[in-house]
Amino acid sequence: MEGLEVTVLLGLTILVGTLIAPRVRLALPLVLVIFGLLLGFVPELREVQLPPEMVLLLFLPVILFWESLTTSLRSIRRDFRYILPMSTLLVVASAFAVAGIAVLFGMPWEIALILGAAVAPPDATAVAALGRLLPRRSFMKLKAESLTNDGTALVLYAIAVSLALGGQITPWSVTWDVLVSYVGGVAAGAAIAALGYLLLSRSSSTIVINVTLLLIPFSAFLVAEIVHASGVLAVVVAGLIVAYISPRVTTASSRRQADAAWPFGVFLLNGALFVLIGLEVQYVAHEISAAAIGRLLLITLAVWATLLVVRYLFQLFNALFQGRPTSPLPRGVRSRARAVSTVAGMRGAVSLAIALSVPASISDGGAVSGRDEIVFITAGVILLSLLVQAPLLPMIVRWAKFPADHAEDEEYELAERAISGAALAALDDLAAEHGVGQEVRDRVRAEGYQMLEFENARSLAREQALVDAEADALDDLLDEPDPLGIGGVDTTPDPTPIATGPTGGTDAVDGTVLQIIATSADVDLAQRSPLIRHEEHTRLKLALIDRKREVLLGLRGAGTVDDMVVRRISARLDLEQVRLQGIEEFD
Repeated sequence: MEGLEVTVLLGLTILVGTLIAPRVRLALPLVLVIFGLLLGFVPELREVQLPPEMVLLLFLPVILFWESLTTSLRSIRRDFRYILPMSTLLVVASAFAVAGIAVLFGMPWEIALILGAAVAPPDATAVAALGRLLPRRSFMKLKAESLTNDGTALVLYAIAVSLALGGQITPWSVTWDVLVSYVGGVAAGAAIAALGYLLLSRSSSTIVINVTLLLIPFSAFLVAEIVHASGVLAVVVAGLIVAYISPRVTTASSRRQADAAWPFGVFLLNGALFVLIGLEVQYVAHEISAAAIGRLLLITLAVWATLLVVRYLFQLFNALFQGRPTSPLPRGVRSRARAVSTVAGMRGAVSLAIALSVPASISDGGAVSGRDEIVFITAGVILLSLLVQAPLLPMIVRWAKFPADHAEDEEYELAERAISGAALAALDDLAAEHGVGQEVRDRVRAEGYQMLEFENARSLAREQALVDAEADALDDLLDEPDPLGIGGVDTTPDPTPIATGPTGGTDAVDGTVLQIIATSADVDLAQRSPLIRHEEHTRLKLALIDRKREVLLGLRGAGTVDDMVVRRISARLDLEQVRLQGIEEFD
């Protein structure tokens, strides 16, 4: 099929899947994979191949960069002792365990190790798409692990391929490959992020800023590949650095444009990827003889089960070296949390890209034995992740009965009140600095106090809602519901009041036409011009937004609030700034 036809078909499939998924109550990636399998029954569509370089060089940099931008650095620092072994030692253990199982089924050791390297790492795209049902901290730990484990898997893959092609592997060469992959990947990502910082800090153009951001992941991947390091790790490191520096070197309008464009682009790439996975499974299944399908299905089931068992057992082992947790949970809850993490560790795009990257021939032209089997088993494991683990995850999360975690809401309220209070405290100084009159100053002060009261009221309302929920639960337990609601207060709504205008008359109720009830042709030209007052109001509000953003970033630097809370509040401040500056400034 022509490229344009494939593009339209993928777009239509994503559109139909997006419409159907909520109706059938299935995760969108799962629906798209099923659609890909169904489309694969059409011979012409089955020939649509997914080049591995497309996944590695086009899909992954964009997807991983966005996931890095939306990952909490504080969570990574806090849980680094958990994330590091899970993204390195667990990948190695999973790869060798899978290789051992494959050898038992008759696969050569070198080919079995390639298979192990392909299926070992949980995938960041699958985790991001399907893991948001998890508690916030568990989700961030799993996401950080998935972003960093690909480097380990790719090093193992390179070693296994070298063995399969007759290369010589020594402990020194393995150590050198690991060092180059990790150190080179981190260095490449940091270097590109530094260059990006220099460019971003010297431009205020929305287009220039966002084109620079788009080039950063591809440049980081390219530099890492040139020095034979981990391109995936380079993209992740660059994304984490850019996420931290972005509020200081980008503009509100560029951030609003990026926050609208990047999620949409990543959504389309993810959707196309899941459809293409379904098509790839159909293609490989038709390339393998019918007699071998049964054996490969058994290997696929065994490999999938092995990955789950190894992940659960490794978490038990890893817990021995974590020390006392910062927020200790009951023993039963910790055990259930390990079960949830095991089910949530799903495979996806990286695994398929590794499998497809297996060379089809060696230097003398002979075919690499087992390549089709590797692709088939890897695709099968991905399908089992999406078809079995994904539907089970909500039930497992409900079974785990995690305690309610309101830390993010509390930090959000704390940050909102802190920045509002700091802005009010600095109002007079900022007004004097920007030459703002007393009338505008008083107006902005009243708006500030109103916002602060709103934040306090929202915090109290949330706390009261928790108290009410506990009271409701107690009533249910005692089977004595209060007929008048919480506290015996009659909650029957009052009759709808009639809106009145300034003179007491009815004002635009039930279709009544609005009328001007007071006019004045007497304009005091001695007063300050409304245009001047508007300009002063805009200048002061923008200065207060800058002050709020400064305090907010200070809270982030001190570790008081999480990066995701800062991101939420920054988005609101950016919207307010864009509204004040006007659409011309935004464009």
